[in-house]
Amino acid sequence: MEPPSRAELTRAERRVIDEQRTPRQVQRYLRSLPYNWCKGERTIHSFRQVVRLGTASCIEAALAAAAILEQHGHPPLLLDLESVDKLDHVLFLYRARGRWGSVAKSRDAGLHGRRPLYRSLRELVRSYFDPYVDLSGRIVGYGVADLRELLPRYDWRLAEHNLWAVERALIAMPHLRIAMPEARYRRALARYRAFRERYPGRQATYYANRDEWL
Repeated sequence: MEPPSRAELTRAERRVIDEQRTPRQVQRYLRSLPYNWCKGERTIHSFRQVVRLGTASCIEAALAAAAILEQHGHPPLLLDLESVDKLDHVLFLYRARGRWGSVAKSRDAGLHGRRPLYRSLRELVRSYFDPYVDLSGRIVGYGVADLRELLPRYDWRLAEHNLWAVERALIAMPHLRIAMPEARYRRALARYRAFRERYPGRQATYYANRDEWL
């Protein structure tokens, strides 16, 4: 489906698009929204629903970023980080001056967006290795999808229903294998466990690449 015209957008949607013109501005907007913990029924909301409800999960934020930044010339690319525990993380993927960056929302501070610093997608994915490690998570693969090609006739921008088709398509698409070195994983896991024991209610922000975060 073609991107919606301005006439198809609500006043609130137009305002969000007009005020968030860059990946950094979209990242700031998504950070301002409460995380959608999906208490009760799990959801995958479109950009329209995110604007109306004022909350977003990781996949909802990625779809919202795609809808907003598509209006400013960015292709609607999603990056799916595949985890060993099957709890994938979905991000909006963009390019600036030949380098890759991302826009994302997460329950964990280290899994938000990245500045456009990475020469390759693998380099960008590796920037998420350490922040992804918790008591069960570890990145084992990644896949990239252009929503115009992945779901060419599906309304992922303004739909009023849950977008399960997006999730299914992302899971089913090819993923490239990528391995976090075992010694690095063990160090990251030990550090995370020690942090969680000392600060049970705090988000981990001790990662060395914080200056690369968007």
